[in-house]
Amino acid sequence: MGNRSTKSKNRSISNSPTDNQSIIMVNCCGLVSEKNEPVPLKSISVELQVRDHVASVRSCLQYVNEEERPLEAVFVFPLPADAAVCHFSARIGEQEIVAEVQDRQSARDQYDDAVSSGQQAFLLEESEESSDVFKLSVGCLSPGQNASITIVYIIELSVQADHALRFCLPAVLNPRYTPAASAAGVPEVSSASVIPYTLSLSVEVRSSDRISRLESSCPLDPLEFLDAQHTHASVNLSPGHRFDKDVELFLYYENSHQPSAEVEAAAPAAPSGSLMGDPALMISLYPEFPADVMSSLASQGEFIFVVDRSGSMDCRMHHGNDAQMRIESARDTLLLLLKSLPMGCYFNIYGFGSHFESFFPQSVVYSEDTMEEALKRVKSMSADMGGTEILQPLKHIYSQPCYPDHPRQLFIFTDGEVWNTKEVLDLVKSHVYSHRCFSFGIGEGASTALITGMAREGSGHAQFITGTDRMQPKVMQSLRFALQPAVDNISVDWTVPEGVTVDMLSPPINALFQGQRALIYAQIKGQSSGKTEGAVTVKYRLKDQPVTNQLQFTLKPTEDTGLTIHQLAARSVIRSLEQEERAGGADTENIRKRIVELSVQAGVSSAHTAFIGVNKDSKQTVKGPLLQRSVPVARMFQMSAMRCAPMRMCANSHDTLRSAIVFKRKKCSAAMAPQMAFCSAMPMAPQMAFDSPVSCSMPSSNMMIECDDMSYQDEAEPQKDPLLQLVSLQKAAGFWELNASLAAVFGKTEDQVTNQKAAQVDVSVWATILALIWLYAFKSDQQDEWQFVAMKAASWIRSQKLDGLSQCVCDGNALLGCQVTEDALGI
Repeated sequence: MGNRSTKSKNRSISNSPTDNQSIIMVNCCGLVSEKNEPVPLKSISVELQVRDHVASVRSCLQYVNEEERPLEAVFVFPLPADAAVCHFSARIGEQEIVAEVQDRQSARDQYDDAVSSGQQAFLLEESEESSDVFKLSVGCLSPGQNASITIVYIIELSVQADHALRFCLPAVLNPRYTPAASAAGVPEVSSASVIPYTLSLSVEVRSSDRISRLESSCPLDPLEFLDAQHTHASVNLSPGHRFDKDVELFLYYENSHQPSAEVEAAAPAAPSGSLMGDPALMISLYPEFPADVMSSLASQGEFIFVVDRSGSMDCRMHHGNDAQMRIESARDTLLLLLKSLPMGCYFNIYGFGSHFESFFPQSVVYSEDTMEEALKRVKSMSADMGGTEILQPLKHIYSQPCYPDHPRQLFIFTDGEVWNTKEVLDLVKSHVYSHRCFSFGIGEGASTALITGMAREGSGHAQFITGTDRMQPKVMQSLRFALQPAVDNISVDWTVPEGVTVDMLSPPINALFQGQRALIYAQIKGQSSGKTEGAVTVKYRLKDQPVTNQLQFTLKPTEDTGLTIHQLAARSVIRSLEQEERAGGADTENIRKRIVELSVQAGVSSAHTAFIGVNKDSKQTVKGPLLQRSVPVARMFQMSAMRCAPMRMCANSHDTLRSAIVFKRKKCSAAMAPQMAFCSAMPMAPQMAFDSPVSCSMPSSNMMIECDDMSYQDEAEPQKDPLLQLVSLQKAAGFWELNASLAAVFGKTEDQVTNQKAAQVDVSVWATILALIWLYAFKSDQQDEWQFVAMKAASWIRSQKLDGLSQCVCDGNALLGCQVTEDALGI
């Protein structure tokens, strides 16, 4: 969060060795402190109200001081990166204190002054390094006192590949990796394996469209419709949920791609001409591209895949027993990507951690030889490169010259645990005209600020892979976007009555994708004497074809929207100003003033402001030091295997200990029994993090534990997914060779497959037709994953100009026991 004022440094906080030890145990192992000190946060209740594709989230946090002395509770927690925090209040007994937005330093000074003098105070501030991390300080709670803290934020719901609207209530806050040389970063986070507070969640949905269904990653009560039209519904999270993982909701409307426009009335007390003093407009567009253009995918491009190989990638994708390691899933995904690339394009693969490496010194032409060389290296990729430093590999990539007529497409895979998010986003934005950036957040706790920010600034698309999601279909959807013709010359024009003008508040639209929403915020100025209708026209060029999308709207404000649209628009403007400020220049101080003014005026958070509330009626004499308690959040790091794990502790140059995991399966000696007991007592199955430096006290600095074969049998080699096995056998040009491995995928011997081939048919053509039939017959539910593999194969078959193709397909169906038509195969 940056340095607190000198007043806070002078405030007395208990830092005895035992306190330090207890903090260490929480940070390292997710254990409750040795003294069993109670955590003051007891419960979180969340009310989610969705109106069309905008959500308002009200979180109520119940604190109780069960200590015998006054304390300060500190809670560092995640919020979605695009959220606009617009309300912060505290209730103590019958008294409610509503916080105000003020300049950050002024708010900190007020908080420190209040707490130092024995007053109750509440401070909420956004991390200066990452917009998805907040710090809540609850100061000077008297012994036995209850405090109820309410935080409200609003957010636009993101559109998924299946047209669902996604809401995520983040629980997991992974520690951002910070290089030892840097003192910056997000605040220190207290983590725990068992979260000692509970969560309740109620959801209410109102929509102009019929609600189809609502799904979740967590158990829900049945959806209840509150009207006959199915436009109003409610649902609750099933009781007993422990807030140890993200809560994801997926909302489906019957006609989710309907463009819409909403006008919101000005704030009554705001001066006319200001953002809050004029009506605000939110336009939601879903561009539909001509079908003939969309059917032809690009065959050119430079595709660069950047894969996180830090230690945290060696944990499981989710909590299930069948969960893959993140790095394994990344390897499988790279196999699909490499097989799906068009011949003649350029490609390269980077791995990064504390350092980075690339498969080739520069991007190479995609061919059978380069593809095979890359695949060999992909198979040996491990999560063995230390911390998470993404800035240097990006700088190296951007320093490489682009290839003419081959647009650069960057695919970045990371669990998003970095400390310099804003610096990374600024770098991506500075190269927006030379590439597109597609980003993938892997696992719970990936930084939404980093993942969505890279895609936004790089004119690409962001995806999150959480819970039991498969990485492959989401990545292949983004590949389809990357292969779509790029949209350029985007312009937005307004048609409004005389006397009315429209000022765009959103940054310029740099990217449009088929079926993906484009949001526009605008300020309506002036008055119309008669007409109340307007129109917005979005024009662009797609593969040299001009395309126009237009939407009519009324200037009459919609009722009961409050100030949601204004505050989301203000958040958009603030983010743009913050980026302009970081770019430097002579006007930096004026930009900062504009950010503070707009943040205060709109009542939304920013990097330069904070919410501050002081209970001036509460004053108590504080005798002795004020206790400080950190509230733990879930931290996601699941071990490579759920078994007794030997741990070796290594000191780096800054005397910071880092954990390394080593596994052996030999019998334990009697001398190792005490350490083994210590190890098994540690709650390893839940969340642990070894990506960022941690200080930890262990019985031995070089402890190694060997576990008995009788307890943990050697695991058999995992069965290869038949789909991945088939894809791995395809050649770069799109065909398959007939061999025993391919026949095994079909459940046949090589002789059985060969004997059914007509004499005049080429062996590779026969093998390729069989592969296509098998895909369409047995893997149709995974078509998103193999669609480009099949397109390459079909294109190759057409190029062979085979006589008797229909009979060949008929023979293939007979061999495999299928009924796939020639038309379905696209050949």
